[in-house]
Formats: sequence, structure tokens, C-alpha cells
Amino acid sequence: MNYYVIYDGNCNLCVSLVQLLETLDQGKLFRYSPMQDEQTLLKWGITAQDCEQGMILIDANEPQRRWQGSNAAEEIGRLLPAGSIFVDAYRALPGMKWAGDRFYEQIRDNRHTIFGKRSNTYQSAYCVDGSCKP
Repeated sequence: MNYYVIYDGNCNLCVSLVQLLETLDQGKLFRYSPMQDEQTLLKWGITAQDCEQGMILIDANEPQRRWQGSNAAEEIGRLLPAGSIFVDAYRALPGMKWAGDRFYEQIRDNRHTIFGKRSNTYQSAYCVDGSCKP
């Protein structure tokens, strides 16, 4: 376990992506906490306002190292097996980083409208502190 992914546990898209990561990673590299778990966020000084800017990736070994929004998505992709090849290619294309950032912002700001909102907050089986509440 090396990284914590803070995601919107009420967002259908976000939960689907976390479930995909869970399947790919099996808890080896990533652990997860929904943005709705205020107690866990408090440990890292993350506020509700911080969460409005999108998902957060925290280096568990150096918690001050953090990525947010599209940068977090890119870093997660880079950390996956062979992912750096695709992320590096994406970053190398002129204008793609800028366009990707704008695309992420649109999805982030409209995620519940476009993809729907869950009635219950999703809790990953691979939670941050090991005391998961599925």
C-alpha cells in the first residue's frame, strides 16, 4: 500500500472508476477513502472545499506529496503497470494537458448530473485504515 485515493463516494462515475482500480490493483498499491468520510480527511487536513477541486491522491509514505484533479488521475494512470507509457505520450502531445484539464473540470463540476448520484456512499473493501464499513 503506497497511495491513498480520495474520491466522491456518491458519484456513479467516481465509484465505477474506483471499482475498476480495485479490480486491477487488488489493494496492492492503492487504498481508498470517500470524500464523505470527514474523520479520515481530517487526519490529512483536507476540507470539503478541498474536495470540490476533484479527487485527491496522497503518497502514504510522504503525505505532504499530493496530486489533485486531473493531475491525480494522471498520476494514478502513471502508477499502473505500463501506464507511464500512455501518460507520457498524452503529456507530450501539444495542448493535450490543457484540454485534459478542462475536460476533467467539466466532468468534475457536472458529474452528478451526467452520471447520477448514488443513494449510499460507496466504501471500498480496500479502505485507508483497514476498518472498512461496506
